[in-house]
Amino acid sequence: MRNVIFLTAGVLMLVVLTGCGPSSSLPVSERQQIIRDMEKETLARLYREQSYTRGEIKRAAGYGVFSNANVNLIFVSAGGGYGVVKDNATGERTYMKMGLGGVGLGLGVKDYRQVLVFKTKTAMDSFVENGWEFGGHADAAAKAGDTGAEVSGEGAIGANIEAYSMTETGLALQATVAGTKYWKDDELN
Repeated sequence: MRNVIFLTAGVLMLVVLTGCGPSSSLPVSERQQIIRDMEKETLARLYREQSYTRGEIKRAAGYGVFSNANVNLIFVSAGGGYGVVKDNATGERTYMKMGLGGVGLGLGVKDYRQVLVFKTKTAMDSFVENGWEFGGHADAAAKAGDTGAEVSGEGAIGANIEAYSMTETGLALQATVAGTKYWKDDELN
């Protein structure tokens, strides 16, 4: 049984991580543009759904926007994605990648967007340089395009970081304890 779990986790991680992010065959400038377009679309959706976040993000030291895919198969959860962190004071963008692994009960596949709001420059700089997040997550999502709904539990992931998650597509019912690692994308910075 243990070997089945490890094999499943390995396959899930391979599937998720190889399918995430703009194709490396594209020039760097095009990959950066794809990420900036995703950032713009995600923020527009967040502002439509939770209008108060516009002011929150404007007042913040900076923000991060990530596109994530997550697969959960009974006891194992794996995911991966890409995104960008923007420093509001300088306008500088740091392109990043992310990976997720966890354990818990669940079943499903989900494509979602995450917006992180950094209330202080120290929190933002620490996230860019160290990038860890660890925590529990519970959600139920059934969504295709504009049809469907989601219920998820997220919020502050640090004393000075607020998180917002929005499902794009997927069907998932899960409760996991997961570790997420964010790191700089050396090719895009």
